[in-house]
Formats: sequence, structure tokens, C-alpha cells
Amino acid sequence: MKANLILLFMISSFLTSSIEPQTVPSFTPALVDFDAFENLTKEVREYRKQRLINWATFTEYATETNTIILDTRSKAMYNKKHLKGAIHMNFSDFTQDNLAAIIPSYTTRILIYCNNNIENDPVYFASKIVLPKENNQTKSISLALNIPTFITLYGYGYQNIYELSELISATNPKVSFESSTL
Repeated sequence: MKANLILLFMISSFLTSSIEPQTVPSFTPALVDFDAFENLTKEVREYRKQRLINWATFTEYATETNTIILDTRSKAMYNKKHLKGAIHMNFSDFTQDNLAAIIPSYTTRILIYCNNNIENDPVYFASKIVLPKENNQTKSISLALNIPTFITLYGYGYQNIYELSELISATNPKVSFESSTL
């Protein structure tokens, strides 16, 4: 009987201790604001239309002072092949400090391009086009890196941005490429 009472006491103590309210850790929401990004995108939409330039203008601007060509593709693809004179910063590395380290000032002219501007080189400039599939998608979608690059640079205060608007051939003798060592 005494053993049964001890066992009952132990079970009761265990059950009572496991029923005590548990404290739920509170989490701070992530620093992600879809609505703010959507509003920024709306603000940039018309501005960007005035900043789309052809290859002739792109190459002319590239020779002028206070101008950089920014390649935001992966470091691996940049190292293998990029437009001659381009500097690199992977899009995922964009922060206020990182951008300030490579862009001399907010007035610096920034020329941008991406994979969807270069054709005939699917190895180093693979297209970012999503083709229709059987999942009810009826048209292709261009997921060019130029668009988020433009919006994000603008959001960081760099508004002297120009985007290459043409598709140029990697085999065009007027287009110069170079590579970097890893």
C-alpha cells in the first residue's frame, strides 16, 4: 500500500509539473516589408522608362568620367566573362555600406546589364526567361536581374542609373568582354 502511495505521488508530481504553463518565446518580425517594396516599385516604374538606353548610348556613357558599369550576376559568372570595364557586386550583397564602397557617390552614373541583354552565349549569359509549362502558365516571363537591381539601387539613393535596353550578341565585334581571375 505504501509503495502504491509513493507511486501515486510520483505520478501526480510528474503530471502536475508537466501541466505548468509553458512560456512561448516571442519573435520579432523579420525586416521584410513587401508593401514598402511594392510602393518603391511603383515610384520607380515611370522613372526607369526614361533610363533605358541602347547599346550605342551605353558604350558612349561608359567612356565618360564619373560612370561605372555594374555587373550584379554571381561572382563565378562575372569572373568567367563580363562586359569590359564592368565592376562586380553580387545583387545579394547589396547593403548601404557595400554599395558605398564601390560607387563613389550618389551622383555617379551607373550602367547596368544582365544575362537577358546578351544572346548567343548560354554558358556565361544564360537567359532568365521562364517558358510556359503545363502548370497553367500561358506565356513566358522574363525574370531579368536588371529590374530588381534598378529598383534596389534607386531605393538606396542611387538614382543616376541607366539600363541597357537592347539584346546584343556576344559574337558582335563591337562588344568587348573580359574575364577576371578567381
